[in-house]
Amino acid sequence: MTRFQLLEAHSFESVCIVRLQPRDVVGIFKDIAHADPRLAAAYERGNDLPGASLRAWADLIASQLGDADRILEVGAGTGIFCAALAEQVPQAEIVGVDPSEPMLAEAARHHGHPRVHYRLGTADALPLDAGSCDAALLSRVVHHLPDRPAAARELARVLRPGGRVVIRTTVRERLDAPVYRYWPELLAHDARRFPAEAELLADFTGGGRFAVTRVFSFAQPIARNLAELRDRYALRAESKFGVLSEAEFAAGLARLDAAVSVEPAAGPADGDGEVLERYDVVVLERAAEPA
Repeated sequence: MTRFQLLEAHSFESVCIVRLQPRDVVGIFKDIAHADPRLAAAYERGNDLPGASLRAWADLIASQLGDADRILEVGAGTGIFCAALAEQVPQAEIVGVDPSEPMLAEAARHHGHPRVHYRLGTADALPLDAGSCDAALLSRVVHHLPDRPAAARELARVLRPGGRVVIRTTVRERLDAPVYRYWPELLAHDARRFPAEAELLADFTGGGRFAVTRVFSFAQPIARNLAELRDRYALRAESKFGVLSEAEFAAGLARLDAAVSVEPAAGPADGDGEVLERYDVVVLERAAEPA
């Protein structure tokens, strides 16, 4: 199995947009984690990636950002990608912005780096000067933003003309994460939270602020096998788990346990049991004179 899974490009022709209001904009778990250091620590453990997968993602993201001496990550969380990008782009300073002090404390603890600087701030009020960044990353964050057009305006303000933005997410029409196999009720919930592709592109290209460069998919292993996936999900470190009752969560974990019990044994070097997770990748370019 190849570790680099670059999937088909997706069309971004104009389509009819139906804007849904999410029942839970910022996510119950992440809301609590913003204020609770213990849950921020669980978020760090439950959202880590295998080393090879993280390097593959960092390589892909860096290749799309182009030449950059200062890279911004909006919604940096516990800093996993900030540190990975610092290793991947040795000439760049990385600035990670997040609204949560406990998350940033975890970032400093686990993903500190001489060229990474963490700052408290929000997507619609970035603590950065105009034109001070060359590129930006938003990883698994756009569905948490209460006002995506406002975030797009702020990104356009802090990026230099021609600066690239990489959005790592899953759009509504392609929700296919492994978690839905065991908690199928989460699919309907996430369909209310995650924007459709056309909606997301409209939010960022409105007013001529950004142009769409590419939309494609990329998949990497998140666990070596189902048993490792089970341990990951048992931490309940994804915001979506916050909408489940204890009984619903236990039922899904039981379904996953049943799958683990019949999974063929595999050695550490056997990639056949790896669990892949796919994301949509949107690459934008900041216009010369954004509105």
